[in-house]
Amino acid sequence: MLSLPPAFQPTSRRSAFVPQPAGSVGILIVHGLGGTEADLGALSRTLQRAGFATHALTLPGHGGRPEELHGVRAEDWVAAVVAHYRALAARYQTVHLMGMCLGALLAIEVAKRVDLRDGRLVVLAPPVFIDGWAMPWYRDVRHVVYRLPWLARLLRISESEPYGIKNELMRAMVQAKLSDGDAFHYPWVPLTCIRELDRLRRWVRLELNRVRTPTLIVHAREDELSSPRSAALLARRIPRARAVIVGNSYHMLCVDNDRKQVAAEVLNHLLPQSSSCTVL
Repeated sequence: MLSLPPAFQPTSRRSAFVPQPAGSVGILIVHGLGGTEADLGALSRTLQRAGFATHALTLPGHGGRPEELHGVRAEDWVAAVVAHYRALAARYQTVHLMGMCLGALLAIEVAKRVDLRDGRLVVLAPPVFIDGWAMPWYRDVRHVVYRLPWLARLLRISESEPYGIKNELMRAMVQAKLSDGDAFHYPWVPLTCIRELDRLRRWVRLELNRVRTPTLIVHAREDELSSPRSAALLARRIPRARAVIVGNSYHMLCVDNDRKQVAAEVLNHLLPQSSSCTVL
């Protein structure tokens, strides 16, 4: 669930494409838990060059200090995304919805609740199941702690190796920034926030057939937080979904080794079929 600071975002490839009509298509980008738009790396700039107007919101409890996540509920996150989507829908002919990690779950849940019209859905590294290879055997103990609110409020989940990044150079850069206290990402989140993530995960698994828009799911085979089982379930139960599994990244696939493939898949999903799009 780690985002990459803008200073260390990988340089995106220049793209050749047929651009969208100016101002006609917007994209709402939803970041991950404890993160920012930097979770998407250079993907936002790639989309902008393709003619899309990108808009990123800051989820409740984010953009300040980790303590601000105390008391934030999953309902607050969903309501914020719905409000931003509806505001953009009044401005653009088409609004696509894209999310990373927590943002991917929120994008799915919002797609059930609002009419995306001809907008499309992009779901990146969705942790429908928290069952990745780096999860400790005692991970399910958290559900017991949830019954003790005072203890759940005290416990913190800290960012640690491998920070969701397989690329060793990028990982070292992120580790250095965290050690320096850089504010690009929260160094920890309260366990109460993980409880809200778990609530959202349960909602997402329900009534996935209500997601009617074409949906792209991108997941890393080696995601340390959530195995490809998450992508498989979504692809099976969302009527118009397609899953792509990339093979050389961890959870933060937009800034890892497969970032170019991820960008190409997203562009191909969002651009009209009559347009050409080549990511070099």
